Amino acid sequence: MLNSRQRAQLRAMANDMETILQIGKSGINGNTVKQVTDALEARELIKLRILETCPTNVRETADSLAEAAECDVVQVIGSRFILYKESKNNKTIKLVK
Repeated sequence: MLNSRQRAQLRAMANDMETILQIGKSGINGNTVKQVTDALEARELIKLRILETCPTNVRETADSLAEAAECDVVQVIGSRFILYKESKNNKTIKLVK
């Protein structure tokens, strides 16, 4: 679980990041969860976008995907959201406690 200071630090880091995954009309499926899990293992922090054709809203999608990928939702804003998961192998982000 992230505290507010850690969330702020991660939001600042994600400002300049490009969206790496878009979720459309198929919503969240096993393939999407695998892609997110792999991306989080490599990067720890990723930005995703929800298309208008997605069957669920942004908050629901972010929460469902975070639960399935066992990660934290950092921020949901507009049609985008940011996910974070501390990597056991590739630890590159050091959060303030």
